[in-house]
Amino acid sequence: MSGTHTVLYDPHGLIEAELPPDRAPYEALVTAVLAWKDPHLEPRDYEQIALQLTGHARAVASDVRRRADQLPKDSGPKALADVVLREADGQLSTTIEGTVCCVQNCARLVRALYERLDRLEAAPTQAV
Repeated sequence: MSGTHTVLYDPHGLIEAELPPDRAPYEALVTAVLAWKDPHLEPRDYEQIALQLTGHARAVASDVRRRADQLPKDSGPKALADVVLREADGQLSTTIEGTVCCVQNCARLVRALYERLDRLEAAPTQAV
């Protein structure tokens, strides 16, 4: 094997757009996290789960943004997506804490982003 590698330059995330994340495991994680009463985990475990959900939320937010950008500027679904994306940007910019509340907020964000993505995929697109 060679010690060389190729660096991929994809500033617009077009390759990522063609590779959607595996949704089912994250939906199962969201469901489990939102069902928690008092799981008694260590703070670092909560942090790891929050990191997983936050990373996934960023990927789904990119999909929502890409899909919303295909809609007319005065579109109702685009306006709603913009609201969800602003809220997501705000939440994703906060510091992750090792708490149940933090993890559940991340799970709610992933759920909201998937709900918006599903609605956008049902909306007719129009070139802008």
